[in-house]
Amino acid sequence: MPRPILHVRDITDAAPRAAFDRLVQRAVAVDGASPFNDQALIDVEAGSRSLLLATAPESTSEAEPVVGAALIGHGELEFVVDPEWRGAGVGASMLSGIIADASPGLLAWAHGDHPASRALAVRFNFDRVRTLLQLRMPLSPSADPSPRSDSITTFAPGIDDAEWVELNARVFASHPEQGRITVDDLRARQAEPWFDAGDFLLARDQSGRMLGYNWLKIDADHGEIYVLGVGEPGRGLGRSLMLAGLDRMRERGVRTASLYVEGDNERAVHLYRSLGFTDHAVDVQYRRRATD
Repeated sequence: MPRPILHVRDITDAAPRAAFDRLVQRAVAVDGASPFNDQALIDVEAGSRSLLLATAPESTSEAEPVVGAALIGHGELEFVVDPEWRGAGVGASMLSGIIADASPGLLAWAHGDHPASRALAVRFNFDRVRTLLQLRMPLSPSADPSPRSDSITTFAPGIDDAEWVELNARVFASHPEQGRITVDDLRARQAEPWFDAGDFLLARDQSGRMLGYNWLKIDADHGEIYVLGVGEPGRGLGRSLMLAGLDRMRERGVRTASLYVEGDNERAVHLYRSLGFTDHAVDVQYRRRATD
């Protein structure tokens, strides 16, 4: 097909937001997962990433059939093609237009290790640099929940924010996304419909100092270990927080638990597999290399 037209749009405007949301919903229905991660969505709402909508070249300003969308900023790209337009060269045309103004080193996420993503990576000189595993396990009601330590409490919005952000930054100092979460980012997540302070478990020592956390994201009968962090690994705190989190999910009626973990994080992968999690999907991050 002729090259789609890329438009920079303001996501706070009603029409672009509605078109974007419809496209994401269509992609989720086909792919089973969102094409954009939470941080990218928060950033575009805050104006620190740009929203690009791709429309068919024959469209008019009054009616723009959106065939794809991209979020770009912080040196990262995430994009999606409408399922009905896949296989027609839309992805290649979009990527060609986007990287024309991008510097080498641009990072791009492929949420799902799809053959089309791998083909685009080869064609446009992107190298695979990270693998993020999605693991899942079924949950059944339990009459005998694991004893919860008195040191495990729940998050208090407006009170625990700064301490959690400091601990999270320390735990994920080498992580390019999680480690840079700010208090404003945290509060933006607290404003999301899915947030429940009772699903945000904290571990403290006898003096009250925060040692670790297990933040859950629960939607109906599906629960995600949104982020697990431990300030002092090797003491069994991660396992205790995981067990407490799984019990909380059972209390909430969750039937499937999921989580994401870096493929090379052997300690965490071992813990999750020992609890019964198995492979479900793979996300891949690519980096564009310099060419002559």
